[in-house]
Amino acid sequence: MAHESILTILSVIIVSLVSLVGVITLAWKKKFIEKILLFLVSLSAGTLFGGAFLHLLPEATEKAGFTIQISLLVLAGILLFFVLEKFIHWHHSHHEHDFKHMGHHPTHLAPLNLLGDALHNFLDGLIIAGSYFVSIPAGIATTVAVILHEIPQEIADFGVLIYSGMSKWKAVFFNFLSAVVAIIGAIIGIALGSKSGIFVDLIIPIAAGGFIYIAGSNLIPELHKESHLKESFFHLTGIVLGIAIMFLLLSI
Repeated sequence: MAHESILTILSVIIVSLVSLVGVITLAWKKKFIEKILLFLVSLSAGTLFGGAFLHLLPEATEKAGFTIQISLLVLAGILLFFVLEKFIHWHHSHHEHDFKHMGHHPTHLAPLNLLGDALHNFLDGLIIAGSYFVSIPAGIATTVAVILHEIPQEIADFGVLIYSGMSKWKAVFFNFLSAVVAIIGAIIGIALGSKSGIFVDLIIPIAAGGFIYIAGSNLIPELHKESHLKESFFHLTGIVLGIAIMFLLLSI
């Protein structure tokens, strides 16, 4: 139990530090950022699909098989992340519209972006904690999937904060604060997981649904925006590489 808790905290600390990647992009050219972002998106999609289908779902179904309860929990995970995304996008589009007409930086985007990111990171902390209670390999696989998803997301979030009028160092600081919320999620996950196996039984299929939703509805559509053969092959390679990483982690 102690090992799982330590590994969970270490994992979410690493995930939180990923938020600092945004400042590195200040020295990169926009064209290079766009190219590397799409590859990272494809790699992230592969790891999320691989994490869901190779790690989380097999673990969730190991005891009683693929029951109707598991199916409903996976669907609940999809709906949970759908509602979260709808909430974030609704506020973003609403305030973008207002501030475009005013001719100012959309300053309300910053707190809304940070709030949405913090909630997302809180769920990541819960998911990582629950995964480690299932098994250490599942915890490591989930952490890798979350990290590879966070890198392009944090770069994009950093861009939103800069666009909203924040200074670069203020953006780094607040983005890091929202990332640290993952530690709170992890601590709550550890507390719940250590007292009851029900938490683990619930969070794993929900996490699988969340991973499937993020990869399928957020990441894959981004890759379809670039339809040239060379780039498409590049994206396919990233997806396959992400799945391969998750497959290799099965041997841990």
